[in-house]
Amino acid sequence: MAGRDRSEGRRTVNLFKRNRTWWADFSVNGQRFRLSLDTTDRRNAVSAANKKLTQAEQGKLSVSSQNFARLAFKEAAEKYLLTRKLELAKSSITKEAQLLVKLKEFFGPTRLNKITAEQVLDYREWRAAQDCGPAIINMETGVLRRVLKRGKLWHSMADDLKPLKEPATIGRALSPAERTALLEAAALKPEWETAFFAAQIALNTTMRGCEIKGLRWSDVDLLGDTLTIRKSKTDAGVRVIPLTPDAFEVFVQLRTRAELFGNVALDHYVFATFKPVQTFEDKKLTGMRITAFDPTTPIGSWKKAWGKLTAKAGLTGLRFHDLRHSAITSLLTNPNVSVQTVKAVAGHVSQRMVDRYAHIGLAAKQSALEALSGKGNGTINDTKSGPKQPPSSQVVDSNGRRVGI
Repeated sequence: MAGRDRSEGRRTVNLFKRNRTWWADFSVNGQRFRLSLDTTDRRNAVSAANKKLTQAEQGKLSVSSQNFARLAFKEAAEKYLLTRKLELAKSSITKEAQLLVKLKEFFGPTRLNKITAEQVLDYREWRAAQDCGPAIINMETGVLRRVLKRGKLWHSMADDLKPLKEPATIGRALSPAERTALLEAAALKPEWETAFFAAQIALNTTMRGCEIKGLRWSDVDLLGDTLTIRKSKTDAGVRVIPLTPDAFEVFVQLRTRAELFGNVALDHYVFATFKPVQTFEDKKLTGMRITAFDPTTPIGSWKKAWGKLTAKAGLTGLRFHDLRHSAITSLLTNPNVSVQTVKAVAGHVSQRMVDRYAHIGLAAKQSALEALSGKGNGTINDTKSGPKQPPSSQVVDSNGRRVGI
């Protein structure tokens, strides 16, 4: 069909039909756009063409994004993951893939440029009906947003989709009794040894599980009593942490275990992959030995052991990440430790967490009030700080002094 021109000054769009569907053909800054308007109605086509032209002039439209936007959601999601492999850590890619599972089930064959705000709202209701919490729904909607942005489509629905309100929680902090129960339970069985080592490191360093799994021996300085985290979820996560006596002892044991299988190279993983072989007597587990030890590959997970040992400790539902919260909470409630020091040790710490825990300790409040009243020598750090922590649980503050975690 012969083309029809629409002109507004220098803005010109050629409209034409292909199999009853209207298409637009125009150029912006020397780049040609030839795309379907997905309508058989000419008046709707004119309106759609106006929007496409405006998007192109604002830099919100490209040939590649238009091709991407015409893909079925399932295919678009797979292409999105491929492009993210160069940008994200392997663990983050795995998480993105998991968050896309239900999205692909719901949107599957739907073309990306056919997804509307109403459909996204329907998706959230569908997930809520499956007893999915708002935090997970927000994370799934987040990855959907990133896919739609790849196709230059999110801006058209952004104002209609606000994040769901999440519970005012930042994780669970263990009490001293719960911490003792956890570590005592973890030490009961040889098959829980790796989870025990990881738990001790998290509680004494504030490290995340992904950071622990990514540790190599080049990151551990046993002579200098320090640990370097070179790769983290955020740039703020890259940091150097002094080793407490407990953490030092764990790394010594891990090093000894690794040396049983040969020379230890600097690029070997501290938590390397292995296959456990268990021995039984009268159906009762009597021991375990490690086989297929591969120091060039990091361990995949200790999730199964974690679930069993937390149940044994009476802490069912405790996440491994809660150990990081426990360590940070202990630091923030210690009056001798500044927020800046906590951030230097823990990396990224949300303001919500700081607001919740920074000044709730009774000793911290007492020290602050004594400083205001002129007792002592006028500084919080020089007022009484309550019972001292055991020397086995210490880090260094911003003044070079060791303080308890």
